[in-house]
Amino acid sequence: MSENLYDVIVVGGGPAGLAAALKAREEGAQRVLILERDKELGGILNQCIHNGFGLHYFKEELTGPEYAGRFIEQLQGSGIEISADTMVLEITQGRQVHAVSKAGGYRVYEAGAIVLAMGCRERTRGAIGIPGTRPAGVFTAGTAQRYVNMEGYMVGRRVLILGSGDIGLIMARRMTLEGAKVLACVEVMPYSGGLNRNIVQCLHDYDIPLYLSHTIVDIQGKDRVEKAVVAQVDENRRPIPGTEMEFECDTILLSVGLIPENELTRTAGIQMDGRTNGAVVYENMETSAPGIFACGNVVHVHDLVDYVTAESQRAGAAAARFALGQKNGDEALELVNGEGVSYTVPQRVRLSGVEKAVEVFFRVRRVYEGDLRIVAASGGEQLAAYKREHLAPGEMEHIALPKVLLQRAKGPVTISIQEAAK
Repeated sequence: MSENLYDVIVVGGGPAGLAAALKAREEGAQRVLILERDKELGGILNQCIHNGFGLHYFKEELTGPEYAGRFIEQLQGSGIEISADTMVLEITQGRQVHAVSKAGGYRVYEAGAIVLAMGCRERTRGAIGIPGTRPAGVFTAGTAQRYVNMEGYMVGRRVLILGSGDIGLIMARRMTLEGAKVLACVEVMPYSGGLNRNIVQCLHDYDIPLYLSHTIVDIQGKDRVEKAVVAQVDENRRPIPGTEMEFECDTILLSVGLIPENELTRTAGIQMDGRTNGAVVYENMETSAPGIFACGNVVHVHDLVDYVTAESQRAGAAAARFALGQKNGDEALELVNGEGVSYTVPQRVRLSGVEKAVEVFFRVRRVYEGDLRIVAASGGEQLAAYKREHLAPGEMEHIALPKVLLQRAKGPVTISIQEAAK
C-alpha cells in the first residue's frame, strides 16, 4: 500500500476537523490523516480563552482551549496521523490532495474520502470600504484576539468596535479587562449580530454602549488612528447627515462578518451556495463531488462550537462509510428557504440516508418576537410546524424533520417563518 494512500483525509485541524477525524476512525476507517496549516491543532479555539464552550456537548462550561484539548487528548493512541504546519494547495474531484510542508516537501495524497474543515476568515476593512485615511490601529476583532490572548501584545488603549458579531462583543469585554477603555460598539443593522448572552455579559455588564443603525463614516489619523466619526444610518443603511458623533480613539476593531474559507472547494469544482458562501451539502454533509464532505464553518457560520462538533461527526461517519465502499443514492429532496429564512443546511436530503429524522439548520432574516411558527411545507401542504417565541439573525436555529413526514413531500420542501395574525 502506498504511504500516501488514506481512507479518509481531513483538511483542517480545528474543532470540525478533529471531530470528523475521530468519528471516521471510530466508524472503521483504518488510515485517517489530518492536514493542518498551523503549527498545532485546535484552530480558532486556541485563542478563545473565554468560557461558554461545551455546554451542549460536554454538559459543562469550558474555555476554547479546554474544549479543543478534550478532542486532542482523544487522538492519543487513536492511530490518526497528523501533519501540522502543512498547507493544502489543491483538492481534485478524483480525491487527490496536493499539500506542501517544510518537513515533507510537496506531496500528493490519495483518499477514499475527504472531509473539508477549513473554517472561516474575517471580513476586513477593504471588504466593507470605510472612508478615511489608512493609519495603524485598525484590526479585525479576531486578529486582536490572537495578539492579546496568544502573542501577549496589547493592541490599543481607547477602542471603538464596528460590528456586533460575537467576536467583537467578546473583545469588548476582553479589552476592558486588560485595562483599555472601550468607547462603544457600533452596528449598522437595527439588531445585533451576536448571541444575546454576549450582549449582556460583554456590553451591559461593563456599561459599554451599543449603537444600533450606526456605522463609521470616517477614520482619521496619520500614523495611528486618532479619531473615528460615527453616523446614524437610514433603512437603506445610508448615513443620515447631521447625526455624526466623534470618538477620539487609537484603535478600531472590526467585527463585520465571517467568510467560509472555500478557495479549495471552488477550485475542486464543487457546487457552492451563494447564500452561505459554503458548499451545497446533503443530509450526511456530502458535497456535489462524491466522497468529498464538508463540515463546520466552511459550510456555514455557526455560533456554537457544540453544533460544529455534531455536524462534523456526521460528516466523519459518512466519509468512513464511503471510503469503506458504501455509496449513497441519487434521488434527493431540495430544501428551500422561504419567507423570513436566509438559507438552509443541508440544501438536499436523500431519504435513503435518513434513519429517523434530518436536522435542518438555518438563520432568519430579521428579529421576530411573539407567537411564531417555523413551518416546513411541500406542494402546498404543511408537513410540520414548530413553535417559537423569539428568533434573531445572530442565533442559528435548527429543527428536526422526521423521515415519515419527508416521505409525504411532493417536490421541494420550503422552510419559512409564520407570525400569528394580529
